[in-house]
Amino acid sequence: MTLIIIITTAIVSFAAFRNEKVMNDLIFYPPAVTVNKQYYRFVTCGFIHADIMHLAFNMLSLYFFSDVETIFGMIFGDSGRLLFLTMYLLSLIVSLLPTYFKNRNNYHYRSLGASGAVSAVVFAGIMLAPTAKMGLFFIPPIIPGFIFGPLYLLFSAYLDRKGGDNINQSAHLWGALFGVAFLIVAGALSQKYNAIEMFVNGIRGYIGS
Repeated sequence: MTLIIIITTAIVSFAAFRNEKVMNDLIFYPPAVTVNKQYYRFVTCGFIHADIMHLAFNMLSLYFFSDVETIFGMIFGDSGRLLFLTMYLLSLIVSLLPTYFKNRNNYHYRSLGASGAVSAVVFAGIMLAPTAKMGLFFIPPIIPGFIFGPLYLLFSAYLDRKGGDNINQSAHLWGALFGVAFLIVAGALSQKYNAIEMFVNGIRGYIGS
């Protein structure tokens, strides 16, 4: 499923690079949702990117956390892949809701990219393996996920409040929180995985060692 997402996103993104109409039809444009009820833009904007570097950063990050899909399969059995895809697609929507309510009548605002969904996968991965070492992209893994995660959230919140960098930091923040919430709820509803207990036990074992 991860590979399908990556390939689909790459194909659609390259189509948008070459055709401005494709870009305009798929991008997240709040007034188009408000006035024309084009709700599909919450999802389609996650399959287009600003440029090749933007696409590569998101898809490589998703690929690095492809084990999340595998672990979903181990926990939830045959439903694992479907749950993983559901989390990914829903996170595209949820991560943009604060952005939409803030900019629903802003005719100058546009947003694109899979960052919210990728953040959901990354933070679901942190919940599943809190002691796995992590770093920022090309920086080698240096700190465990349970430390990296809160630092990332704080930094994203700071940048979101500061603004001015043309990056939708809000989507990173809410996508990450949704990934955590989705795993907790899915585990509880299925009665197959207590995400909070396993997360805490993982940290305790790390500190105790």
